[in-house]
Amino acid sequence: MPSTRPTRSVLYVPGDKPRAIDKARTLGADAIILDLEDAVAPEHKPHARDHIRQALQTPWTIPVLIRVNALNTPWEHDDRELALTAGASGIVLPKVEHAHDAHALSLGLPLWAMIETPQGVLNAPQIAAVPGVTTLIVGANDLARALRTQPHPDRTPLLHALSSVVLAARAHGKTPLDAVYNDIRNMGGFTRECQQGRALGFSGKTLIHPNQIEAANHAYGVTATEAAEAQALINAWDAARNEGKSIATHQGALVEQMHVDEAREVLALYAAMTRG
Repeated sequence: MPSTRPTRSVLYVPGDKPRAIDKARTLGADAIILDLEDAVAPEHKPHARDHIRQALQTPWTIPVLIRVNALNTPWEHDDRELALTAGASGIVLPKVEHAHDAHALSLGLPLWAMIETPQGVLNAPQIAAVPGVTTLIVGANDLARALRTQPHPDRTPLLHALSSVVLAARAHGKTPLDAVYNDIRNMGGFTRECQQGRALGFSGKTLIHPNQIEAANHAYGVTATEAAEAQALINAWDAARNEGKSIATHQGALVEQMHVDEAREVLALYAAMTRG
């Protein structure tokens, strides 16, 4: 099972925006990705590295990862040196298409692999199997462009790819994270996409604006009521097992071991949320 540390909301913050980085400490996201790639113009990347290094000198209470530039770019060496020495919680590698891409950036840190090309989707199972890869992130903007799809409010053209990434991640005990939602003004659309993502099996969503954090935390979180229901199911199972029964019923429904395992995952996530 993937780590029960919450990843409901994972916010990208441009590495060349020190004020935004400092503010990110207080926003309530489950994790932060300090970005050196798309959000930073080429001429600003050296300053962005300096800002990130300085920001990581002060401890954070949540995981902070660095999104480096893709392999075989002019910034690869400097980004790798920063990732090795700055004290980040992990590395986010964009445009991972093959397992050897992940192997090439094996630096002893957790690696979050971005799946944002057709080749990446097809090879997602092999990428997820690489030791050190802990998370798969869908990069839907690049993927949609590569697939030549048309925008659709329900992401119908991307559903096969989205589910393929979830399937690959879950098959190897890794965490799948859904793609960003671009229209920061459309909170209704964002909320619906979060609900869709959770229904598809994602553990959380990557974000581009602080205003999206609360809705993502709610959509991918566990409420006190849901935790209480999970505990009640476990109690019913335990009572039946103590009576020598192999199955139990709870609120009129059959309870088997798989339901108990799911309930325990819910409680573990709730405990992790409340600790945070």
